[in-house]
This record gives sequence, C-alpha cells and structure tokens, in this order.
Amino acid sequence: MAANVYERERTLTRDVTERVQQGVPGVEVLAVELTGPERFCVYIDHAQGVDHALCERVTNALREYLRDYSVDVSSPGIARPLRRPEHFRQVVGRRVALKTAPEVGGRKNFRGELKDAGERSVTVALDGDAVDIPYEAIVRANLIATSESR
Repeated sequence: MAANVYERERTLTRDVTERVQQGVPGVEVLAVELTGPERFCVYIDHAQGVDHALCERVTNALREYLRDYSVDVSSPGIARPLRRPEHFRQVVGRRVALKTAPEVGGRKNFRGELKDAGERSVTVALDGDAVDIPYEAIVRANLIATSESR
C-alpha cells in the first residue's frame, strides 16, 4: 500500500510541477506529499522567498485539483524537502533524514550526514559507515533542522 502512495506522489509531483510552472513562473515545486487520502501539500520555493500571496497564487493555479483534494501550499521551512539530485547537492555536509522503498542494506530509514550527492545516488554517513542510497529508492528526504544538524 505504501508503494501506491509514493507512486501517487510521484505522479502528482510531475503534474503539479508542470501546472505551477505554467501558471506561476519562477516558482520551484520542491515536493508534493500526500497527507491523507484526499489531501496533499505542495512545498514551493522562489528566489524572492515564499509569502502568503505566492501560496495563494499557486493554490489558484491548482484549482482543478480542489474537486478531488484539499490542497495546502507551503514554504519549505527548516526541514526542507529534498527530492532531486540538485536538492541534495545543495546540502552536502549537512544532516538529512531519508526514507526508502524498498529497503537499502536491510533498512528503510536513515539519518546522518550527507557526504556526497552523485549522479545516481547519495552517500550518507551512519555511525561511522557510509551508505550509498540510489535516488530511485528515496521516497522521502528532508534536511534535519539546523539545531540538530551539526
């Protein structure tokens, strides 16, 4: 069942990103997360920052989804979502939390320092060991809040 949720999120992310890029130029969709069966949250960023007015413009661009979903639009916050290789490259050296499906090395949850963000995978330091995690296995990843990060 969880795999279906992640696949729905990937599909929504593609569709929502396209719609937002067409309707509100300059806005980057960082992630789309299902928060319930009929609710999702869109995390956005913009070079000039994210304010209530921008969130409202993005919500209006997604009006078609309001028939089937409750839609929340939010800034990335301190636990910034990481989904694409470029997101990971920007935070090498900081602490991250990752969830995978399927398991990688016998586990699905990882918390540690991001050592590298390559073409196909990230490397996370866990208890002195480095673990390579392929991007396609990552279903959720977030920056760990600054007070916990060093």
